[in-house]
Amino acid sequence: MMHKPIRRDSLLERAAQAYDFSAALRQRAPVPDLPEPAVAAPRPIAVAPIPAPAPAPSPVVEDDWIAAAPEADPTFLAIPPELRAPVGQELPQSFYDTPELTDIAGIDRGMLAEAGMIVPGAPVGPLAEEFRLIKRQLLITRERVAQTGQRDKARTALVCSARPGDGKTFCAVNLALSLAAERDTEVLLVDADFAKPDVLVQLGLAEQPGLLDALADSRIDVESLVIRTDVGGLSILPAGTKTATDTELLASARTRVVLARLLEANPRRIVIFDSPPALAASPAAVLAMLVGQVMLIVRADHTPESELREAVQRLDGCDEIALVLNAVSFVPGGHRYGTYYGQEAGK
Repeated sequence: MMHKPIRRDSLLERAAQAYDFSAALRQRAPVPDLPEPAVAAPRPIAVAPIPAPAPAPSPVVEDDWIAAAPEADPTFLAIPPELRAPVGQELPQSFYDTPELTDIAGIDRGMLAEAGMIVPGAPVGPLAEEFRLIKRQLLITRERVAQTGQRDKARTALVCSARPGDGKTFCAVNLALSLAAERDTEVLLVDADFAKPDVLVQLGLAEQPGLLDALADSRIDVESLVIRTDVGGLSILPAGTKTATDTELLASARTRVVLARLLEANPRRIVIFDSPPALAASPAAVLAMLVGQVMLIVRADHTPESELREAVQRLDGCDEIALVLNAVSFVPGGHRYGTYYGQEAGK
């Protein structure tokens, strides 16, 4: 059985990466001796002709011997049954394909704690309970949008603010961490604040290519840029390489293709965009037209009402806009969402 040279190299490389043949090779039976070429016997005079012997078999190469007697070859037995090829047939293409990367990035939980964010696996506190309430409203709105026939759009949301310093990234990260705890959903947090990306920094992750790279180059599969984390159900898509044409890239038809790919890759996925402030950069208004809902972060005693109204107008490409009040000061002893979890037992 002949193999193209490139196929032989790919097979050996793939097999070396996927299987440990060392034990099998130590037990392997030697390749049988090649048969000696048969020579026709001389024909005696006055004797009836002797039938010519069968032609000698062609030289046997190692690969052919394995295919001819797979049950006797330990190397063949080391390959899982689902990847063994029937005699005379090639291995399935999946054996030659490059295996999917399974690298998992570790979230820096110490940094989350220092920043006052939700820490996965920690006891439920006031902040975690407050974001439970916020995400419940998001999930309710998702169902309402889905009932209008926009099921894919219902799985997308934008976290935005009117101006810098309102805490939109803080809220986006905490919302994503809270959603990741849901049993039936997974969340992809996309850093779409291209001018000042901060999601990876908040999570203690290194900068990598991301959304802008996939938008700029149609040959890049955006799903290959998604960072899987050690927080179950949470993935991150970085902002990517900065460019002066970020708004134009977002407004292109390529963006819808990329977003469709992200949704198709995981039917359980909810995509959360952390966008720049609506009044500080134009990408927020473009993203608002692509998502099913917007969560507009309003910082207490910081965001003027006039700027809030202007931000809502710029985000009117989305029909579902909800306000989230951030950094609220409470009177000691006053009621607050989540304070129940901070009380001592029996009180």
